[in-house]
Amino acid sequence: MRNRTDSWIWLPEKGFEERQKCFVSALLSEEVRKEYTYTVVLFSRTYRFDAPITRVSYRTGGDTMFILRANGRHILRGPASAGGDFLFNEEPRPNAYAYEGEFAPERGTKTLTIKAYVRMCPVKICEYSKGHGGFTFTADIETEDGNVRTVRTDRSWTARLLPDYLGSRLYREQEQVKAVKAVPVSDIWHLETAPIPPCTEEVMFEYPLKLGKGQKRDEVFLLDRIWAGYLDVKITGQAKVSVWLFETDGIGDKVDIESVSSADCKGFELFSAGGIRIVSEAGSDVSIEVSFRKSHYPVHTCAVTETSDEELNEVLDVCRHTLKICRQTLHLDSPKHCEPLACTGDYYIESLMTAASFGDMRLAAFDVLRTAELLRHHDGRMFHTSYSLIWVRMLLDVFMFTGDRVLLERCEDALGLLLSRFERYLGGNGLIETPPDYMFVDWIYPDGVNMHHPPKCLGQTCLNLFYYGALRAAAEIYGYLERPQLRQKSLRTADSLKKSVIKNLWDGEKGLFFEGLNTPTPDSLLERHMPQNLQKRYYLKHSAILAVWSGMLSGEEARGILVRVMDGDQSVFATDRIQPYFLHYLLEAVRMSGLRERYTLKILDLWKGPVSECPKGLVEGFYPPHPEYRFDHSHAWGGTPLWSLPAALAGLEIIEPGFKRIALSPALLGLRYARVRIPAPQGEIRIDLEEGKKPEVYVPEGILA
Repeated sequence: MRNRTDSWIWLPEKGFEERQKCFVSALLSEEVRKEYTYTVVLFSRTYRFDAPITRVSYRTGGDTMFILRANGRHILRGPASAGGDFLFNEEPRPNAYAYEGEFAPERGTKTLTIKAYVRMCPVKICEYSKGHGGFTFTADIETEDGNVRTVRTDRSWTARLLPDYLGSRLYREQEQVKAVKAVPVSDIWHLETAPIPPCTEEVMFEYPLKLGKGQKRDEVFLLDRIWAGYLDVKITGQAKVSVWLFETDGIGDKVDIESVSSADCKGFELFSAGGIRIVSEAGSDVSIEVSFRKSHYPVHTCAVTETSDEELNEVLDVCRHTLKICRQTLHLDSPKHCEPLACTGDYYIESLMTAASFGDMRLAAFDVLRTAELLRHHDGRMFHTSYSLIWVRMLLDVFMFTGDRVLLERCEDALGLLLSRFERYLGGNGLIETPPDYMFVDWIYPDGVNMHHPPKCLGQTCLNLFYYGALRAAAEIYGYLERPQLRQKSLRTADSLKKSVIKNLWDGEKGLFFEGLNTPTPDSLLERHMPQNLQKRYYLKHSAILAVWSGMLSGEEARGILVRVMDGDQSVFATDRIQPYFLHYLLEAVRMSGLRERYTLKILDLWKGPVSECPKGLVEGFYPPHPEYRFDHSHAWGGTPLWSLPAALAGLEIIEPGFKRIALSPALLGLRYARVRIPAPQGEIRIDLEEGKKPEVYVPEGILA
C-alpha cells in the first residue's frame, strides 16, 4: 500500500440517529445491550478505468463485522478479533486490526465494484466494537497501461441501511430504505495491520427448493463433519423459513427468515454445525436457497502422523479437524462458544497442536501478542489467574517453534507486569496467598466443589505450580533477550517459591502434595470466583502432575510420583477423574520424565471411546459436570493427542529456537509401526518406525539434529 491513511465512513446521523452507536462487547449485560439497535449497512462504489485492471492492493476494516465483495466475488470477512477477556469490557478495547492483501479481477475487466456489508453490534463474546459503526477501504488499483490509482472510502460511496436484519438470527422483510451518501466519521479505531491472512470461506452445503403456495417442508441434512461457518438464505416469493444448525442431536441454534417478496439474508454469526434442519412454509409460489459457508484459518500444509493403531489414527484425525474449525481470526475454544483470549489454556494447547500438524504459527503468535495487549492495559491482570501464567509458557514455546525474537521483545513489558502482579500475591509463608482467584484447574467436582474456581484448599498448590513454571519459562525468555539481571531474579524467585511449596504443601508421610492450605480466605477477597475456604485436606492427581510439568520435581522424584498417579493406590486421591484438557499436562509430564514408552498409549486410549461415539468432532469433556449438561463436539482444548503422540514418538526436543538445532530419540511406544511427520520452518521432519528395524529419519537442510 502506498498510502495507509484510513478514512472511515458511516450512515449520516440525520434520519439514522439510532444507527450510530453500539455496545462494545457481547459480555455486557442485557440491560446495556438492549439500548442499542442491531444494524447492517451496505456500502458500495463503482470505479471505471480506461485500461483493464491487473491488481488491487487493499487495506480494509470495519466495526463490528463486515463482508467485502468485489465484482460479485467474495474477498474476505473481517475484522480480525481484538481478542479480549471476561474482564474490563465496559470500555472499548484499545486494539483493532485492518486486513491488507491483494486480488486480481477477471482478466480484461475495466470496472471495479466494491460492496461491503457491515454489521454493527457484537454478537459473539469474542467480538469487540469501538462503540460506533464504521467501515474503511483503501486500494491501489493497477491497470495494464502501468498506471496506479489510489481510491478510498469517502462521500462518493453510497450507504444503504438494510432494515430486514432485526438481529443476528432474525431476518424479516421490511419496507426498503433508499441509499444515501456515506459520510466521513472520525477515526476512533487507529488500526494496526493484522499479521494473519483472512479466513477462507467455501460453500459446502447448498439446498435449493421450490414450493407452491401453502406448501410446507421439514427436512434434516447431516454434514460429513462438524464445521464452523455462516448461514445464507435467499428467497424469491413469500415464505417463512426457520433453520436449525446443530452439532449432533438436532438441538441447536435457530435462525428465522420471513420474506414477503424477496430476501437475501447473509450470515453474520459464526455457527457450529454437523447438521441442518430446514422448516419452510410458502405463502406463494416460492424458490428458496439455503447455503452454509464453512470458515477457518487457511491451511496450506498438513503433516499427518499415522500408526499401526487405526483407532488412534482416527483420534488424531478428529483432533486435527476440530483444531481446524477452531482456528478462525483467533483460536477459539469452540466455534459454538467462541470464547475470548481469556482461555489461554485452550489456546496454548492448540498452538502445540498446530505446531505438530499445520505448522503455520502466525495465528498463535498473534494470540500471544493480543494477550500481551490485555496484560499491558490491565496491569498484568486477566480473568483466569492460572491461564495468565500459562501465557508465559505459550510465549516461550511459540518462540522456540518460530525463532522470532521480535515476538519476545514485543511482549517483554507485558511479561514484567504479569510477574510483578504475582509477586504481590505472595504471603509471608512464601506462597501465593492473596490472588483474586485460583482458577482454572480442571472441570471436575470433588465433593461437589467446582474446580473451575476452587477454594484455596483445592486450588492453591496448582496455582503456585503454574507460577513456578511461568518463572522458569520467564528465565529462559530473559536469557534469549539478554537480560541477565531479570533472568537471575526469575530464577531466585522460582527457587524461593519451590522451597515454600515443599515446606507448606508437601505431605512427607504420604509422599504427595496436597491441594492447598485450610487457612481462611479474607472477606475482602470473597466473591463469585473466590469462595470461602474449606476445612478439609485434599489430594488430587493434578498437583502431582503439575509438579513434574512445571519442573519442580525431576528425575526419580518425578518418575516416582507419576507412577503413583498412574499405577499407585488410587484411594488416596479425592477423585480419579481428569478431563481431556488436563491430560495434556499428564502426557507432557510423562514424556519429560522418561516414562513415555510406559504410559503414552495407555493415556491416549481414553480418547478412543468418545471419538468412536462421535467421529464428526472432538467432545468437550469426558465427564459431564452434571447430568443435564450437553457437551459440544467442536472443542479443541482436549485435542492434545495431535501434539503429544508425534512429540512422544519422535522424542522431539527443540534445543535452538526456530528448529535450528533439535534432539530426536524415536520410540514406537508399543506400536508395530509409525510414520511421524512434524512441520518445521525449514520443511517437514519425517521419521519412519517399524518393529525390528532401525528408524529412518529425514531432517530438512538447515536443522542440526
